[in-house]
Amino acid sequence: MFILTPVSLRKCLPLVNWILRFQNSFWRSKDCCQVAPLQGWHKLQKFSPNKTVSCRQYSSRSQKENLDMSGFPVENIRNFSIIAHVDHGKSTLADRLLEITGAILKTECNKQVLDKLQVERERGITVKAQTASLFYPSGGRTYLLNLIDTPGHVDFSYEVSRSLSACQGVILVVDANEGIQAQTVANFFLAFEAQLSIIPVINKIDLKNADPERVEKQIEKMFDIPRDECIRISAKLGTNVEKVLQEVIARIPPPNMDRSDPLRALVFDSTFDQYRGVVANIALFGGEICKGQKIVSSHTTKSYEVNEVGILTPNEQPAEKLYAGQVGYLTAGMKEVQEAQIGDTLYLQKQPVEPLPGFKSVKPMVFAGMYPVDQSDYNNLKSAIEKLTLNDSSVTVHRDSSAAFGAGWRLGFLGLLHMEVFNQRLEQEYNASVILTSPTVPYKAVLSSAKLIKEYGREEVTIVNPAEFPDKSQVSQYLEPMVLGTLLTPAEHIGKIMTLCQDRRAIQKDMVYIDDQRVLLKYLFPLNEIVVDFYDSLKSLSSGYASFDYEDAGYQQADLIKMDILLNGRPIEELVTVLHRERAYFVGKAICERLRDSIPRQLFEIAIQAAVGSKIIARETVKAYRKNVLAKCYGGDITRKMKLLKRQAEGKKKMRKIGNVEVPKDAFINVLKRQPNK
Repeated sequence: MFILTPVSLRKCLPLVNWILRFQNSFWRSKDCCQVAPLQGWHKLQKFSPNKTVSCRQYSSRSQKENLDMSGFPVENIRNFSIIAHVDHGKSTLADRLLEITGAILKTECNKQVLDKLQVERERGITVKAQTASLFYPSGGRTYLLNLIDTPGHVDFSYEVSRSLSACQGVILVVDANEGIQAQTVANFFLAFEAQLSIIPVINKIDLKNADPERVEKQIEKMFDIPRDECIRISAKLGTNVEKVLQEVIARIPPPNMDRSDPLRALVFDSTFDQYRGVVANIALFGGEICKGQKIVSSHTTKSYEVNEVGILTPNEQPAEKLYAGQVGYLTAGMKEVQEAQIGDTLYLQKQPVEPLPGFKSVKPMVFAGMYPVDQSDYNNLKSAIEKLTLNDSSVTVHRDSSAAFGAGWRLGFLGLLHMEVFNQRLEQEYNASVILTSPTVPYKAVLSSAKLIKEYGREEVTIVNPAEFPDKSQVSQYLEPMVLGTLLTPAEHIGKIMTLCQDRRAIQKDMVYIDDQRVLLKYLFPLNEIVVDFYDSLKSLSSGYASFDYEDAGYQQADLIKMDILLNGRPIEELVTVLHRERAYFVGKAICERLRDSIPRQLFEIAIQAAVGSKIIARETVKAYRKNVLAKCYGGDITRKMKLLKRQAEGKKKMRKIGNVEVPKDAFINVLKRQPNK
């Protein structure tokens, strides 16, 4: 055993650097972020804002002491997000920006550095918006650039809208090969409505079929942005990426805030740490915050003492203080997940302020029941759901119960992919195994029964559980949710896509040719027709080139019915479906066929039926395992053979009455994935 002194450590510094590089290469193979080598901390002096210094050199001070963020006045701060359609290169561009500013070491292993979740690595998509603070020298000054990498799928648009609230500008990335897509349009208007500066970037110019000139024309026509403002880059090769940083400094304004104002910190994201409690990501809209201060939550009115503040580079780096205009994280001993609310305002206990406007309340598009496989795991699953919903605040949770599965919850999601990702994160991050019921959308019913009106306390009710769907005799009309869908497709596929939309009861609202090759279509869809398998059908018909995005469009009157699924005559509450009357036969037959393929064979025959009221509209049968009871009968009395066959039939009939049908949990996800109608 020996003790390292500063002198001996200085002599061992080359060896320590080599060990850290080896450690970096090892952890990069584990999909982890690299740590910068020690930069001779014994020689570092107080930071000077006029001195050119890289992000890695500055952040390395955290090896010895907290960062000093006082050297970054508001005019040297830029807060911006990267927004784009799925797979247009947001995360790759973020990797290059991290390398240029020295936040991470430049290696071939830097792929999706900010995508830290296992589900993001496996699916190759961004699910959570991630923040990184970068230090970039330009024009004799060092700028603090707060970058937020956002998701691109429509199911995670709430993450994008929350991220934009902490920014003054965005980088709008468009693929030079594919051009403008549906989510590109949606993200542009999110930024435009928030009055943010928009920098258009055309990515993947290194591809063989890239056509940046065509994409520039699309941007000019769709968004009214001059072509000369577009920046052509290749994020994969790093071509022209540094110009993006220079344009961020030139085009995006600094935050309009003042350090002398009282503290106002907006909580725009949060996570739960087992040892530190809630870790809140905050954007300071005034004042300053440091360790030891007493702060108050506007939402809960509870007071806390700040334990730690810091920035993300992209790993956590503690700081002495955070100042107005800066983005970072905070821990204050919040041990319960209910204490941290997304959109909450934090202020000093001695200086109360008006809370900042929060975020729009999210409106779930898909609901599903979630139950533990074993009821003894109920409390563990409850804790896991609470912690995960803290990190994903767009999920709504209501307690529910089922005759088949016991106590559980009814969860609301923004789409089917959102539901599948949430379920996957529960399994990977909390080792929780759950049963998910088939997804449904929220319907409304205008009641006519005085008894029901008195029971609910209002005339119009929202139904998120199909099992609670009221009978036609008790309502005057049913209402189904509608969405305004935007489709972008190559012109050669327009006929097949229009036929698909008509089959889904859609009403065409607009059609615009954005250039000679691409068409933008707008349709009014019933949400129930698109939420499960529409996207898969669209990609199949267009060979993967069409894109789709939608937004809420209110409710519309519809002829709805409730369809029950029966297994050997017993209704299965978890498989109850609400749908349009004209769809009943096709959907009922598809559900029965999929259940027939999903349910394992038993020793008795299983009848799968779809029923509307007392009328059976579709049926499938799972055949029983067969055994030849006459195999050992070689001749003899025919009456003995008759007795054996009769006894076998009576046994199977008895088992069919008392036997339990085992339905795998995967069947509940697959049951509504029907094929396109013929």
